[in-house]
Amino acid sequence: MDFELSDRAKEIRERLLAFMDERVYPAEATYREQVAGAETPHVHAPVLEELKAEARARGLWNLFLPDEEHGAGLSNAEYAPLAEIMGRTKIASEACNCNAPDTGNMEVLHQFGSDEQKARWLEPLLEGEIRSAFAMTEPDVASSDATQIELRIERDGGDYVLNGRKWWTTNALHPNLRVLIVMGKTDPAAPTYQQQTMVLVPVDTPGVTIERSLPVFGYHDPEGHGELRFADVRVPADHVIAGEGQGFLIAQARLGPGRIHHCMRAIGAAERALELMCARADARSTFGEPVSTRANVRDWIAESRIELEMARLLVMKTAWLMDTVGNRHARTEISGIKFAVPDIALRIVDRAIQVHGGGGVSDDFPLAYMYASLRTLRLADGPDEVHKMSVARQELRRQRERREESAGTPARA
Repeated sequence: MDFELSDRAKEIRERLLAFMDERVYPAEATYREQVAGAETPHVHAPVLEELKAEARARGLWNLFLPDEEHGAGLSNAEYAPLAEIMGRTKIASEACNCNAPDTGNMEVLHQFGSDEQKARWLEPLLEGEIRSAFAMTEPDVASSDATQIELRIERDGGDYVLNGRKWWTTNALHPNLRVLIVMGKTDPAAPTYQQQTMVLVPVDTPGVTIERSLPVFGYHDPEGHGELRFADVRVPADHVIAGEGQGFLIAQARLGPGRIHHCMRAIGAAERALELMCARADARSTFGEPVSTRANVRDWIAESRIELEMARLLVMKTAWLMDTVGNRHARTEISGIKFAVPDIALRIVDRAIQVHGGGGVSDDFPLAYMYASLRTLRLADGPDEVHKMSVARQELRRQRERREESAGTPARA
């Protein structure tokens, strides 16, 4: 494994670091003021448009997309350190048009969309003109098992009709939301993994109702996490992505890159939390000595640095595998980072909060919001338990095959 960046990736990284120092970090206070001063928590802060224009001018746009025509043409291993840098603050990913869930939706349309779907939805997403949402999770079933999805998508002449409920649909309340990618069942009698279909639904289609915004630990994110109801929502048949029964396959293709992108950004957040922890420990004194001289605080700092390096290396290995052998053969590592990295990042943020004292749980520092956001990652894109089950299943299979090969007997499937 060689994690050395190409000259082009190094050059982009230097430009991104300069952009963060010169424009993004100074804009954080303005962003908070604009969001806090709005009449609704679901607002698109004007400063983001200024940052987006600057990012485009600096060639820091669609960095996630390996397509050189529309993106930076970087590999996963090259994108990882860039995503980490953007993950240090909430606003950088959106400034560079690298924010979830739009990145995943753009990848779906790029990989599976028809020419018409790409022209209508992918192109404005790539330009940062609109936002999108991915509606898969449902309130009435355990969505950690996606085969249980109940929303129905039924053919009616030249249309499909959708009925059901979704929730935790990120971007559902963003002012620039224009389209939903909705996953539901077209044929409950089909084989388990061929029952699901994905459909593009313009958000203003009659019958689509955004019932409420779901808070995360009391925070209402500006983009919102919506609960949606679909009541006889009718869309043309050409809004189906890649045909009936392809929804589960598309979901698996979408969630792999999405999971590693989340982990890349989480490492950036944890790195910033560690910096804040060290600065606070040096700046504050108790009983006549800096907090940084206390043995327990030094333990926290040392443990955080080691854990962070381990997490970063596991993410880089996973990115390298995705680049070299493909997502399917990296599925164990993808599941591994998905439960390991958020857990490590949360521990580091928690230690930083403790060192900050009461300030750590306030909005005077970014740590409380970091914690709330990172805690959701233990549920988003599959809960920890599902990923651990997947890793264990793969490990058991590998060990059984090893034992059977040693014994000279055919390996079981």
